[in-house]
Amino acid sequence: MATAAETLNASDDQRVGTKPGTMLLTVRVRRFNPEVSQDSWWDEWTVQCEPLERLVEVLHQIKWRHDGTLSFRRSCAHGICGSDAMLINGRNQLACKVLAEDVGPKVTIEPIRGLPVLKDLIVDMDPFMDEYRGVLPFLINDSGEPDKERRQSQEDRHRYDDTTKCILCACCTTSCPVFWGDGGYVGPAAIVNAHRFIFDSRDEAGRERMKILSEKTGVFRCRTTFNCTDACPRGIQVTKAIQEVKRAILFERF
Repeated sequence: MATAAETLNASDDQRVGTKPGTMLLTVRVRRFNPEVSQDSWWDEWTVQCEPLERLVEVLHQIKWRHDGTLSFRRSCAHGICGSDAMLINGRNQLACKVLAEDVGPKVTIEPIRGLPVLKDLIVDMDPFMDEYRGVLPFLINDSGEPDKERRQSQEDRHRYDDTTKCILCACCTTSCPVFWGDGGYVGPAAIVNAHRFIFDSRDEAGRERMKILSEKTGVFRCRTTFNCTDACPRGIQVTKAIQEVKRAILFERF
């Protein structure tokens, strides 16, 4: 009796090239498993999918039907959680926002750079999150609890609106060549989240954050390559935010 996997594979084979509205996509993935080898290697699969299918679903098909050992992070599949950041055809992107037709007939997928690889496409996010926590990414106001909400004008809210969109996917930070070469650099994502509170009129810890970011591992390590802005899946003007923090530190204008 055929196994469930054999039945699924046979069913796929019968549909290849015959089902209208589908395409063949060759997926090349850089693999790593410290329990198998200390060196990475490449695996490749050719799967049938719909042109408008998202790349994360293609990876699901590979994991569920071809190789259950393939490991990658994913959660909401709608570009909100930020967990499926990968290096796709040389660019940091979210696998759930990339369509098969946009990368076919062959796509190369690697883990994002600059963070330790744990297994396959899964990286250790702890160093990234440590830098994020280090810039105090939360509202600080010691003036006492108000009787009502702390009101803010539309103009004041607009001042930091762009940087509220960050989903901590690490696409910007791990596209930064300074971050690749300097493990002490806080990185674009941390600066973006500091910006969100430095320019919040309700917050009282802006100078404290600017002091943190004025250190040698802070905002002035940025070399303005714009990789971070190009990589952001949320369209945040990351480089602009970094420059605004630099100016705020230099002139205390915030």
